[in-house]
Amino acid sequence: MKKFLLGTVGLFALGVAAPASAADMAVKAPPPPVVAPIYNWTGFYIGANGGWAQSRNCVDFILGADFADGCRDRSGGVAGGQLGYRWQASQWVFGLEGQGDWADLSNTRVSIINPLFSTRTKTDGIGLFTGQIGYAWNASLFYVKGGGAVTSNRFSILTTFGGTELASATATRWGGAVGVGWEYGFAPNWSAGIEYDHLFMGNANNSFSVANPIVAGALNRISQDVDMVTVRVNYRFGWGNPVVARY
Repeated sequence: MKKFLLGTVGLFALGVAAPASAADMAVKAPPPPVVAPIYNWTGFYIGANGGWAQSRNCVDFILGADFADGCRDRSGGVAGGQLGYRWQASQWVFGLEGQGDWADLSNTRVSIINPLFSTRTKTDGIGLFTGQIGYAWNASLFYVKGGGAVTSNRFSILTTFGGTELASATATRWGGAVGVGWEYGFAPNWSAGIEYDHLFMGNANNSFSVANPIVAGALNRISQDVDMVTVRVNYRFGWGNPVVARY
C-alpha cells in the first residue's frame, strides 16, 4: 500500500512538472515578412509605338506682299520606335529618348486665291529627341518630356480638275516638342503606356521646283503644329539588382 501511494504521488508530480517544462521551452520565432521588390526603371530600353497624329498647316504665298491661302488640318496614322535610357533615384526617374515615326498625314484643298488650283501638304516622317522627368509609384510611372522635333514634308500645287502636279517643294523642318505620358511595368523588363506630344514647328519659306502657278514667282510659307497620341511598348535592359522595399 505504501509503495502504491508513493507511485501515485510520483506520477502526479510528473504531470504537474510537464506543463511547466513546456512553458519554459523557447518559442520558435515566426518567419520574417516577405520583402516585396519595387519595380526598377533604371536601364536602356527599346520599343515600338503606334497611334494617331494631326498636323495643322497655314499656307501663305510671299511675293513682296503676303497672300494668305488659308489653313488646313490633316490627320492619319503614325508608327515607329523609340530608344532611350532611364535612371531612377528614389521615386524620381530621369531619362533621354530618341523616337522616329513613319507618318501618313496628307490633305488637299482648293486654293482660296485661284480655285483652278489646289494645294496639297503631306508629312511622312516625324522624329523626337527629348529629355524626361518622371515620378514612379512602384511599377507605375508618370512623366513629362521636352526637347527637339523634326518633320519631313512635301508641299504640292495641283490642278483642281484632274489632280496633275504642277509644282512641288520638300522640306525637313526642325522645331520643339513637349509631351506627357504614363507607363506601367507589367513584367520585370516589359512596360506599356500611352503618350501625348505637341510639336511646335514654326514656319518656313520654301522654293518650288518650277514657277508658282497660283502667284507667279512667289515662295510658299507654311506654318506647322503637330499633335500625336501613341501607345508604346518597351523592353528594358535592366542592369544591377532590383530596388527592394524597406519596412
